[in-house]
Amino acid sequence: MRTIDDLDVFGKKVLVRLDLNVPLRGAEVTDDGKIRASLPTLTALLSRGAAVITCSHLGRPAGAPDPRYTLAPVSVRLAELLHRPVEFAMDTVGLSAHAIVANIQPTQVALLENLRFNPGETSKDDAERGKFADQLAAMADMYVGDGFGAVHRRHASVYDVAFRLPHAAGYLIQAEIAALGQLTRHIRHPYVVALGGAKVADKLPVVDGLLSRADRVLIGGAMASTFLAAQGYSVGTSLVEGDLDAARGYLAKAAASGVELVLPLDLVTAAQRSADSPQHVVAATSIPADQQALDIGPETRELFAGKLADAQTIFWNGPLGVFEIPRFAHGTFAVAKAIAASSGFTMVGGGDTAAAVRSLGFGDTDFSHVSTGGGASLEFLEGKALPGLAALESGRL
Repeated sequence: MRTIDDLDVFGKKVLVRLDLNVPLRGAEVTDDGKIRASLPTLTALLSRGAAVITCSHLGRPAGAPDPRYTLAPVSVRLAELLHRPVEFAMDTVGLSAHAIVANIQPTQVALLENLRFNPGETSKDDAERGKFADQLAAMADMYVGDGFGAVHRRHASVYDVAFRLPHAAGYLIQAEIAALGQLTRHIRHPYVVALGGAKVADKLPVVDGLLSRADRVLIGGAMASTFLAAQGYSVGTSLVEGDLDAARGYLAKAAASGVELVLPLDLVTAAQRSADSPQHVVAATSIPADQQALDIGPETRELFAGKLADAQTIFWNGPLGVFEIPRFAHGTFAVAKAIAASSGFTMVGGGDTAAAVRSLGFGDTDFSHVSTGGGASLEFLEGKALPGLAALESGRL
């Protein structure tokens, strides 16, 4: 895989695929971590005389313009962080985009509107996706892939464009791959994994891969409800996702292989996911029928912190509770604190987990690496081939 250091970008128009899928509150970016993570690549390209055309997705619009998912607020924050203007195109490959790209000069920056406003971006039809990739490629001389959070998607801007332009990986993708190498090829033991959050069906297969590498796997969040339900315990109205038979199989495999698969001892529950619903601390194995688990309890926080204390490698993906509501953020805070105190290699796995640690007062420097791609990291650890990385390794050179 070539890097941007291998490209002669002086005077060239460079299309850069970023992951600027950041949380918004109205027109305000509430967590700019992904934007900041993109700055080293953009700064390097600009300093070497490139005209930079950036592009990204935001959310999941249905292949058509939707004002809820415009990248306009992101362009404002990107300009602030780059300390230079960012020309914002009001479409992806239409009149606005072509006008801006036609006039862009070296050391200038443009941002195209949300790629997913065009149905070709995410189409499963190769021809439709290829047509959109042709239109994107026609606007540039070179392509740089640096949107790690999207490399597990076979999308036009992630995969197909690389086969149409000379290309390379940006610094963020290089950093992500290096960090994941610490979890796959250069592991120092004890290796402890903490898994939480939702999207349990996506995360369950990762457990299988981790059981061959990790020494301990700590389970919280909706993941815990699924494993408890698989053991036959009452979980009330807690979120349960995924294949319960698969969860039972992973429990058996962990026991047979000597890996500690650690479930909560107690949980914080409430009837409603709200700030004013009365909360209770209950045994994890007996959640009342009208209650749902919204955080790990105090005993579990202490248990998990102890399991993390001697770790030399830690991977964490998924909050341990509904951290957006402060009264249910204590478990996530306790795990973040324990991981931040570790002297080993620590990786926080993207998305909601990265947003959670920042919202709770932790900085990126409190951990060895804060990933920008939760799903991409998990699929990498599962051993899947990631289309965006495969394209950068081959494609047109």
